[in-house]
Amino acid sequence: MCCCRGCALLFGERDAGRYRRVPESFALLGDFALSDAQWDALDIPVGVAFFVSSTPEQKVLACYPGPAGVMRSALDLAAWTAIADANPIVRELSPDVEALLVNRTDGARDHYRVPIDRCYALTATLRSNWVGVSGGEPARRALGEFFAQLHPREA
Repeated sequence: MCCCRGCALLFGERDAGRYRRVPESFALLGDFALSDAQWDALDIPVGVAFFVSSTPEQKVLACYPGPAGVMRSALDLAAWTAIADANPIVRELSPDVEALLVNRTDGARDHYRVPIDRCYALTATLRSNWVGVSGGEPARRALGEFFAQLHPREA
């Protein structure tokens, strides 16, 4: 359903209905409103998750990276609807190819609009750096480096 830049150039516009190009841009959503209570209502067991609207499944998927790959979490529809109502940007994300990436680790409260391939790159980064039960220092360092690349630089 989605394609990289190479495939998009190869297929061009003729298969536009069949494939969706994965965007390249990302943005920190500085005014995104997500309280601790709203986050808790989502029942995500970790501090990093991404949310993507799935066309085949006709619903929003809540996913998080872990040592075994991408894990899916059941998403409470009422809790998600309240977040989406407070943040119209959620409904502007391109289905299947863009995600809301949430970082709530180490006191962070950051929200990003990212291409879906960034979410899978994060998962691969964590998997390759994971040590022990909790990920260990290598995974924490890799996570910090990943989000530092997404965060706008201070001038």
